[in-house]
Amino acid sequence: MDTLHLKLQFLEQYLKNLGSAAVAFSGGVDSAFLMAAAHRALGTAAIAVTARSCAFPKRELEEARKLAEAEGISHMEFDFRAFQVEEFVNNPPERCYYCKSAILKQMKEIAEVEGVACVIEGSNADDEKDYRPGAKAVYEQGILSPLKEAGLTKEEIRLLSREWGLPTWKKQSAACLASRFAYGEPITEEKLFMVEQAENYLHEHGFERLRVRIHGTMARIELSDDDFPRAVEPEFRYEVSRVFGKLGFSYVTLDMQGYRMGSMNEVLKRE
Repeated sequence: MDTLHLKLQFLEQYLKNLGSAAVAFSGGVDSAFLMAAAHRALGTAAIAVTARSCAFPKRELEEARKLAEAEGISHMEFDFRAFQVEEFVNNPPERCYYCKSAILKQMKEIAEVEGVACVIEGSNADDEKDYRPGAKAVYEQGILSPLKEAGLTKEEIRLLSREWGLPTWKKQSAACLASRFAYGEPITEEKLFMVEQAENYLHEHGFERLRVRIHGTMARIELSDDDFPRAVEPEFRYEVSRVFGKLGFSYVTLDMQGYRMGSMNEVLKRE
């Protein structure tokens, strides 16, 4: 048996040993694979739990619902009131820690009501390479990370997802809309809406790997290298400026470094 499938075998046994589990499920690459693995290992003793939030794109929520329905797993949702978390609004570098702590606490309460032994989440073996304050919340809340325990990397999760026929195998890595804000810039409902609509517009025009970062009223678009030529065509460039202007952006820029995860953390690494 190759190394990848030895890791999968470890994961399956790890999940079976839990007896029952609630999967923190966002519909992204990692949580979708973990949801499918938990369902296959535990059957009806596994449930998926999703937090509805102003910072969770509606597009992602709909995809999560479809994935859970296709898998046939019991799927529960709850409302997370992000603006009741002061640190979410103020947006310090540790924002993710405070939000994740509150979300995971609610998930644990749901698991307890449902008679489920534990909550599991989709961190993988690659996640320690970036600044992830949410990892502290996972540890403090006693949440388990089976994919990390199995040593599975993002690429390996994509390979196994493809093998299982999961549509998420080639999906762009997702993150909450708050990650588009420069640290220290207050988060508002209006600006969350601006970012979400801006990204929806680009997705609707065939761009896949992207982020629209917001700095005041300036939009900084990150795209994959392959998409640069199309993005700078005069007709499309002017249309993007027009549409983004209607959303409330004063300036629209194209980041020369292109798409990359965690670009807002780069300023922290330079300090």
